[in-house]
Amino acid sequence: MDGMYNSENGNENYSGDGRYQQPTVQEQLQYQYQRPNDELEEPVTMGEWVISLLIMLVPCANIIMAFVWAFSKKEKKSKSNYFKAYLIFLAAEIVIGIILVIIYLAAIGSMINTMAGY
Repeated sequence: MDGMYNSENGNENYSGDGRYQQPTVQEQLQYQYQRPNDELEEPVTMGEWVISLLIMLVPCANIIMAFVWAFSKKEKKSKSNYFKAYLIFLAAEIVIGIILVIIYLAAIGSMINTMAGY
């Protein structure tokens, strides 16, 4: 934001008597506006998302395709990032599931041990 308040000749918002002058709204908006980047990729179309989500309904193929779409250089960045996040959540679900199964089995084992004494 230094560029908004400073010019090449010095600080144009600083008056000589020691007071600071706030930039005008037009100056702030002009600084905030950025020209569109020509290198932006096209967004993923609705049809591509529908096909992707339909493929995700197929068992086993969904995990394979999630890895393909997440780490492929040919895929659009937004789709790649979506499936990277999907894989992170999938890994978290697996870890939580394993922890819950261990707790459940420990509870059942404890109940069996206490009932065996009767």
